[in-house]
Amino acid sequence: MGCFGSSKKSSKRSDKNRKDTAKIRKTLGGTSDQTQPCSDSTKVSPYRDVDKEGVVVKEEDQLALDVKGLNLDDQPTGKKAQTFTFEELKVATGNFRSDCFLGEGGFGKVFKGTLEKLDQVVAIKQLDRNGAQGIREFAVEVLTLSLADHPNLVKLIGFCAEGDQRLLVYEYMPQGSLEDHLHDLPYGKKPLDWSTRMKIAAGAARGLEYLHDRMKPPVIYRDLKCSNILLGEDYQPKLSDFGLAKVGPSGDNTHVSTRVMGTYGYCAPDYAMTGQLTFKSDIYSFGVVLLELITGRKAIDSTKERKDQNLVGWARPLFKDRRNFPKMVDPLLQGQYPVRGLYQALAIAAMCVQEQPNMRPVVSDVVLALNFLASSKYDPNSPSSSSRRRNASLHRDRDDEEKRPDLLKETESEVSS
Repeated sequence: MGCFGSSKKSSKRSDKNRKDTAKIRKTLGGTSDQTQPCSDSTKVSPYRDVDKEGVVVKEEDQLALDVKGLNLDDQPTGKKAQTFTFEELKVATGNFRSDCFLGEGGFGKVFKGTLEKLDQVVAIKQLDRNGAQGIREFAVEVLTLSLADHPNLVKLIGFCAEGDQRLLVYEYMPQGSLEDHLHDLPYGKKPLDWSTRMKIAAGAARGLEYLHDRMKPPVIYRDLKCSNILLGEDYQPKLSDFGLAKVGPSGDNTHVSTRVMGTYGYCAPDYAMTGQLTFKSDIYSFGVVLLELITGRKAIDSTKERKDQNLVGWARPLFKDRRNFPKMVDPLLQGQYPVRGLYQALAIAAMCVQEQPNMRPVVSDVVLALNFLASSKYDPNSPSSSSRRRNASLHRDRDDEEKRPDLLKETESEVSS
């Protein structure tokens, strides 16, 4: 685990906690399911209301039944997440009216609703039985988010597992996804400024750090992308969609062997080629997101020339010469960015998308570096901004130099030297 930057603190958990950890590890794809393909149609008939003895199962027990049916051990089924009936969610969305529709993804359709008993506006995802994701992803998402508690992870309020219905109920994120604010902006919509972009990057990194370093057991996200970063008030970012999450390697293991899953353009090349999933796979995906924030370009853009369609492939040659860096910044920023901040952000992104996973930084170092950049507020209207921009490469404040995280010092020397 040393290469993942995790400290080996002594653990004094109770036997019960250790057993729960082992159970959760299996649910999220641990040793019992690392290489088996997941097929809901062949493994289990998940839409059932009776157990093996023919006893009718209560609605609130349906999630546990799903977990059992997927050849997994009994699991804690999320004490913090509430159970809703399908009727309650129908009422909340006005029977899933079209004017409540928010969007659609691999899981299914998402609707805005209001829960009367909680007097709360929520987002409700309804599983598409013919969609790309299935019962396993539903169960994993409920279990993962029921165990998680962090301001940069979307909050799961509850779920519905009733009959053949599978729905997830989240806190409502009024600003939509990061993708909505970066790509294909409608006419008149204001683009994100530099400081907001760095704030979003830092917050997303903190969410990833929680999954990698603080959750017990640690979790590999496996689906980090702009559309899965939701934005709340004041553009606070929160990671969402944990259906593909996997428990990370432990002990002397360096990786988890699994089917290759994720989104083209964000998937680390080493994972795509070998099926060996590591924490550094998430770091690569994060680097792609950071590049999108800096450049305004999509991870994969079929409207570009063939050689420039892949964002990382387009960026790698430009990383070699610092004089190329201004060409990489999003034109929508209209030159309103700190030159030194741009260099540092690009240096971090370049380290994250290294082809060799052992060359990528650990998430804690990424967090330190981006927290530093996010705290360095850039005001384009400041009278000193233009002079700072002209002299950024010539002058450095000694106190500021000492405060900079080590990753920024390393990347500045290694990238575009």
